[in-house]
Amino acid sequence: MTEVVDEQRALRDARYAVAAVFAVHGAVTGTFATRVPWVQDHASLSAGQLGFALAFTAFGASCAMPLAGGITHRFGSRTSLRALLAMWTASLVLPALAPNLLTLCLAMFVYGASAGMADVAMNALGVEVEHRLGKSIMSGLHGMWSAGALVGSAAGTLAAHLGSDARVHFALAAAVLTVLGAVVCRWVPDLRAAEEDEAPPRVALPPRSALLLGAVGFCAVFAEGASLDWSAVYLRDRLESSAGLAAACTTGFMLTMAVARIAGDAVVNRFGSVGTVRAGGVLAAFGGLLIVLAGHPAVAMTGFALMGLGIAVVVPLCFAAAGHSGPNPSQAIAGVATITYTSGLIAPSLIGGVAQATDLTVSFVVVTVLACGLAAFAGVLRSGERNRPKLSRPAAAVPDRHS
Repeated sequence: MTEVVDEQRALRDARYAVAAVFAVHGAVTGTFATRVPWVQDHASLSAGQLGFALAFTAFGASCAMPLAGGITHRFGSRTSLRALLAMWTASLVLPALAPNLLTLCLAMFVYGASAGMADVAMNALGVEVEHRLGKSIMSGLHGMWSAGALVGSAAGTLAAHLGSDARVHFALAAAVLTVLGAVVCRWVPDLRAAEEDEAPPRVALPPRSALLLGAVGFCAVFAEGASLDWSAVYLRDRLESSAGLAAACTTGFMLTMAVARIAGDAVVNRFGSVGTVRAGGVLAAFGGLLIVLAGHPAVAMTGFALMGLGIAVVVPLCFAAAGHSGPNPSQAIAGVATITYTSGLIAPSLIGGVAQATDLTVSFVVVTVLACGLAAFAGVLRSGERNRPKLSRPAAAVPDRHS
C-alpha cells in the first residue's frame, strides 16, 4: 500500500514539474508576442520585412527539433531539458537588440531553434508521464503553456502601455524565467536510455501514418502563429488602436487558448478527439470571419478570442498521438513537430507578404480558410483516439531509465 502511495506521489510531482516547465516555456512566447510592434519599429521594418524575419523563428525550430531526440538520448531528460530551456529563456533578449532586418533574422533563427528543441524535450516528458498516469493530460500541459504565455503577455501589455524599452523588458523577463526554469527542472523525471538502446537518427522523420495528422496540426499552428504574431499589428494598423489595446488583443487570444486547453482533457475524454477538433474548427472559422469583417476593435478582439478557443487542443492531441505511436517519444514528436511547425515557417512570411501586396484583412482570409480545414479533416484524428491512454490503466512509477 505504501509503495502504491509513493508511486502516485511521484507521478503527481512529475506531472506538476512538467506542467511548470510548460508554463515557463509559454511565458517567453507571450512576452515576445506583445512587443512585436516595438521590435518592428526599432528595426524600421515594413509588414513584409517583419513577416520575413518572423519566418526565421519557425525555420530555426524546424532545423533544430530533429536534434532534440539525440540530445535527450545522450544526456538524459532532466539535464537536457534544463540546458535547452535555459537556452530558450536566454534567447528572449536577442530580438530587441536587432537594429535591422539582417540581425533580426539571425536573432529569430536562434530564438526559434532553442524554442523548438526545448519544446520537443518537454513534450516527450509529458507523453511519458501521461503514459504512466493512464489518462490524458497533454491538453492540460499545453494549457499551462498558454497560462504562462498569458502571464508573459499580460506583463508585456503593461510594458507596452507604459511605453517601456523592450530591451530592458526582455532582459528582466529572461533573467526571471531562466531562474524559474532551472528551479522547476530539478523535479522533472530523469529518464535515461538503457545502454543497449540505439541512438535515434539525426533527422527524425514521422511515419507515413502521421502525415495527415501533421497536416491537421499544420492548419492549427498556422492560425495560432498568425494570431500571436499579427493580432497586435492588425489592431494597430487596420483599426488604429492604441499600443496598449493592441497588446491586450494578443492577451485575450492567449487567455482563451489557456482556458480551452486546461479544460481540454475533460472535453476530449467526453466527446473524443474528432468531435472536439471538428467543433473547434467551426468556432475558429467563425472567429476568423469576425476578424475579416471587423470594423471596430472589440469585434476583432472577439474574433481572435474565438480563434484561440477553437484551435487550442489541436496541437496537444497531435503531439499525444505521435508520442504514443512508438517506443521513442522524442523521435516521434520531433518528426511530427517538424511537419507541424513548418506551418509556423510559412505563416509569418505569407501573412506579411499578402499584407504587403494587399492588406492584413486579406491575410486573415487565408487563416479563416485553414481554420475551416480543421473541421473538414478532423476525422484523421481517429487513429489518435486509439493511441490515447485509457482511464482504467493502472499507474506505474516514473523510472530513472526507460524500460
